[in-house]
Amino acid sequence: MARVNWQTCDQLADLVADLGRFSADLSALAERLGLNIAPLSADHISLRCHQNATAQRWRRGLEQCGSLLSETMINGRPICLFRLREPVIVGHWRFLVVELPWPGEKRYPHEGWEHIEIVLPGDPQTLSARALALLSDDGLAQPGIFVKTSAPKGEAERLPNPTLAVTDGKVTIKFHPYSIEEIVASEQP
Repeated sequence: MARVNWQTCDQLADLVADLGRFSADLSALAERLGLNIAPLSADHISLRCHQNATAQRWRRGLEQCGSLLSETMINGRPICLFRLREPVIVGHWRFLVVELPWPGEKRYPHEGWEHIEIVLPGDPQTLSARALALLSDDGLAQPGIFVKTSAPKGEAERLPNPTLAVTDGKVTIKFHPYSIEEIVASEQP
């Protein structure tokens, strides 16, 4: 198969067009939250869609632009991770890993880029406190800002992977104690 850059792949044209909106919305959310993103390490970027046909088209496109790193069932739906040959650039970050979740029960208002995941190494039990300490109280108290904690778990994951997610309904910033590559490695026997 020919090597294709994700920015020139026909199946991903809508994602190329959506990147500017996502970058602007992400910067606006970080600013509202008083979050200084400059020193933070984000390890992957994620998509959201509400149609299986969209997920299948994006998968075909991502397969042309990189390789499948992992495919795991989480909460009853497949989640694919792809390692791209060319990064998706958002702000100062260069994402080589893209998460593609298949549609679930929740309907998203927009199909496209939806969140980034920031790695805060340390004790998984203190993740929420460490993440919240990076955010201003005024930012968190604003109307339309929602905070959610969860602990998604893949079928074979051996590392605890708690999540703290902060969203304004358009984009989301998630915090984890481990990189996605450490989680994938934990799934290996």
